[in-house]
Amino acid sequence: MGATIPGIGMVYIFLFILTSCIGSHGEAGKAATSIPDQHTIIDPAGKTIIDRFNPPPGYIREDVDTSLFGFFLRNLELKPYGSKVKYYNGQPKNKPNVYISVVDMDIGDRDLQQCADAVMRLRSEFLYEKKRYQDIHFNFVSDGNPRFYEDFADGDHSYDRFRKYMDYIFSYANTSSLSQELIPVNPYHEMQIGDILIQTGNPYGHAVIVVDLAENPATDEKVFMLAQSYMPAQDIQILGNRKNPGISPWYKLGEDPIETPEWTFYTLELKRFKD
Repeated sequence: MGATIPGIGMVYIFLFILTSCIGSHGEAGKAATSIPDQHTIIDPAGKTIIDRFNPPPGYIREDVDTSLFGFFLRNLELKPYGSKVKYYNGQPKNKPNVYISVVDMDIGDRDLQQCADAVMRLRSEFLYEKKRYQDIHFNFVSDGNPRFYEDFADGDHSYDRFRKYMDYIFSYANTSSLSQELIPVNPYHEMQIGDILIQTGNPYGHAVIVVDLAENPATDEKVFMLAQSYMPAQDIQILGNRKNPGISPWYKLGEDPIETPEWTFYTLELKRFKD
């Protein structure tokens, strides 16, 4: 599963206009007091999702409590604008018009953190940050049973031990095992930040995660943003929207299928973690 930064072509020519991030660094600040225009969707100077990407015209972000997974995802740190996705071996991924930005998070030097793994990594990073150690667990493909971080850590909650646990999980879990742990989101319009579009297959499936959401208060329409890893293991990336480049990297909620640059999903494939 793979990607590369969109060129400076027609879709992203508006990048040069960025004036200001609406509001302060907090959630409420990004829930704009005025409607952003088309030329300020992307701010290359922004260092996080919430600071680099403004909602499309007419849309605003709703506040998300700082204790929630959605806040964590919306505030993910990004590599400098223009950075390339790298594979686990350090080689750049040269596939155009797939992603717009790269999440600033290590992926290790083994071919482990692929699509479902990236979803599990983000969820676990959030839980680890909140010291919710008992909630970090994922099922193995082989027997469907969970392996708990607390058992693996054996009292050692250092980040190094945590990363070893994640590699352990990546080796024995996949889209199939993750999908079985998640619960369906129905109706689809109840999408939340942190939900996952996940599709299993033989031999491969794919998973992407919703990392931001905004709503048009006049129409109740919503847009969302997606992140993924792919095969072979590579940096987590913010996906562009090839079908509707004028609002990229946002996608309109309600379109079915959901055509991402490297995979097509359907609304019935939206799921979320149980808590």
